[in-house]
Amino acid sequence: YDWIKVADSAQLSMNYFWSASDKVYLNSNTSSAWGNYWPNAHALDVLVDAYIRTPSPALKARMDDLMTGVRAKNGNTWLNYYYDDMEWMALACLRAFQATNDNAYRDITNILWTDIKNGWSSDLGGGIWWRKDNPSKNAPSNLPAAILAARLYKQFNNADDLDWAKKIYAWQKTVLYEAATGWVYDNIDKAGTKNLTWKFTYNQGTFLGAALELYKITNDVTYKNDAIKATDYAVSSGQLTSNSVLKDEGGGDGGLFKGVFIRYFTKLIIDGDLPADKKQAYTAFIVKNGQSLWAKATNKSLILFNTAWDKMPGNSTDLTTQLSGVMLMEALATLKKLNLVD
Repeated sequence: YDWIKVADSAQLSMNYFWSASDKVYLNSNTSSAWGNYWPNAHALDVLVDAYIRTPSPALKARMDDLMTGVRAKNGNTWLNYYYDDMEWMALACLRAFQATNDNAYRDITNILWTDIKNGWSSDLGGGIWWRKDNPSKNAPSNLPAAILAARLYKQFNNADDLDWAKKIYAWQKTVLYEAATGWVYDNIDKAGTKNLTWKFTYNQGTFLGAALELYKITNDVTYKNDAIKATDYAVSSGQLTSNSVLKDEGGGDGGLFKGVFIRYFTKLIIDGDLPADKKQAYTAFIVKNGQSLWAKATNKSLILFNTAWDKMPGNSTDLTTQLSGVMLMEALATLKKLNLVD
């Protein structure tokens, strides 16, 4: 497999989802409705992936257009009712700033981060609320915030950001994590009841991502071991895979879950100082998933991906689902450039 070529074709397929008039990505390749705030944040992240591989004025222009379009669709503000949505936008904008050195992206990141910190409260022992009406606290509103805080610390060296990263992660690990298995719980409601049924690749990915960031900053091996534990729950417990391929988590929001896992899983493979056997096993896993998606679950005439990475899609794919496929192919292209995969 020529993963770089595959990633290029996956990136081109995103044009089927683009609205030239509204300057946003649409809900699916057959939809006229915009694809909402958080999937468009991940679309920016995927544009950054492409830009890092092959910088071009056209990609930068698309990124800038997307920001114009998203802000207009979002009521001419970057702020949002959902803390997790803002965290994804901030993470994408921080990477865009790092890739392009355009201070506009840094400024958006800072606007969002300032608002996100207001979501923290002492209720339930700490943690960031999911939404601004405070119904629950969850992994999606805390783990991306921990990743963001750690990356802000690495970029700008503000000690307060590192304190935030550690504090958020510690709350998540204490309240919404099963240390014996590595299962990351999704949420706890206002009354203190934990959801002990939901199991999502997304939460395993953001947990390992936050743990990895803190390991890289502190060199505290506890964080690395946490990252490995959460990863192993996703890839080898049987809870989130079928035949060693990440399971179908549906379209809509669920369509993005596997892509989120893959993004942080790939960073662990590259930066995690893993034992050789772990690194090899994880690399084999991501290659198997890429081969399955490309051979069994890609509509080759349009390069459309499926929610299941082992079954052919129809002619309509959600933006979220497409983004996960693009993220997997970009991950493999990155690993290929580092000579970590064939």
